[in-house]
Amino acid sequence: MSDETLTPPSKDRPILDYPCGEAPAPGMASEVAPGVLWIRMPMPLGLNHINLWALRDDNGWAAVDAGLQTSDTAAAWRKLFADDGAMAQSRLTRLFATHMHPDHIGMAGWLTHKFGCRLWMTRLEYLMCRVLAADSGRGAPDDGVRFYQRAGWDNDAIETYRARFGGFGKFVHALPDSYRRLHDGELLDIGGRQWQVVIGNGHSPEHACFYCPELKLLISGDQVLPRISSNVSVFPTEPDADPMADWLSSLNKLRQLIPDDVLVLPAHNEPFRGLHARLEYLTRSQHTALNRLRRALVQPKRAVDVFEQLFSRPIGSEPALLGMATGESIAHLNYLVHRGEAEKELAPDGCTWYQLKQHDIAKPLPLSCGNWNPDKAH
Repeated sequence: MSDETLTPPSKDRPILDYPCGEAPAPGMASEVAPGVLWIRMPMPLGLNHINLWALRDDNGWAAVDAGLQTSDTAAAWRKLFADDGAMAQSRLTRLFATHMHPDHIGMAGWLTHKFGCRLWMTRLEYLMCRVLAADSGRGAPDDGVRFYQRAGWDNDAIETYRARFGGFGKFVHALPDSYRRLHDGELLDIGGRQWQVVIGNGHSPEHACFYCPELKLLISGDQVLPRISSNVSVFPTEPDADPMADWLSSLNKLRQLIPDDVLVLPAHNEPFRGLHARLEYLTRSQHTALNRLRRALVQPKRAVDVFEQLFSRPIGSEPALLGMATGESIAHLNYLVHRGEAEKELAPDGCTWYQLKQHDIAKPLPLSCGNWNPDKAH
């Protein structure tokens, strides 16, 4: 969801530098650093593109992320490797995946089969992708139905959930049956240059970023985006999860590990400079949203009742947006529950109601997070 969706616009939004110009057209590429190509693939969604990256590697190219499984994506990949393409007379040596969301992993199986190369990704992302793809053709599980009923969904929304369930595999080609596992902190030799794997959490289970000190580049995937904020949600498979804590901790980790002078290569929008300012803004905005939620929870609320406090646009009944907003709302609510600030109760109406604990209602709320440290947060 965008910054404007997650939190109202802020006067202290940092001014970032976008030095790479316009994005390349589908099937084209532009060089953003020596031996590093920017590739943009189309998507038939509200977010209509994804950035992929190709790194010169021995006698070919290593790709980072694969794009959504669509005929347009396949045509763009073919054009890149055609005789007159940006990657002509070459091959794909290996494919790195930042994480398992369909726009990143969708064509991975197709590409690794076509070029006979290996898929490199973290274990949790690979296994979670296999699990979600296996839901294709299944009916909606009772646990999923109860999850959204407890969040406050009405019967029409529940029936839409039932009808749409299992759609993950629609945009994901079957993954290869084996992969090469990526580890946090691992150093990869790609074309004679060292790239460090930096794992983040919150947006997905075990998201991999790639940092090259020599080139001063960070391939950030969805872990840091310049104009939109990454979705941080709770899902029916783990209803008590606390991804917001993971997300905030990962933002701090990136600020500690990665210098501010890198060029960030994100999965969406444009390459940018100003990493630390962006990380600080995302952290501050998240705490501002949590403070608004604390004020709202003086009275009991369901997950669907706090959209106004967390998002600056109407949510309505559009299924994808409603699902994302509900997952994000529960992530915020679970964050407060896990820290003992709020409590929840399953009421006879079948909904879960949340409220700030009575001893916290009279406490003044911090106006900003200041130098917030996730290791000392309570």
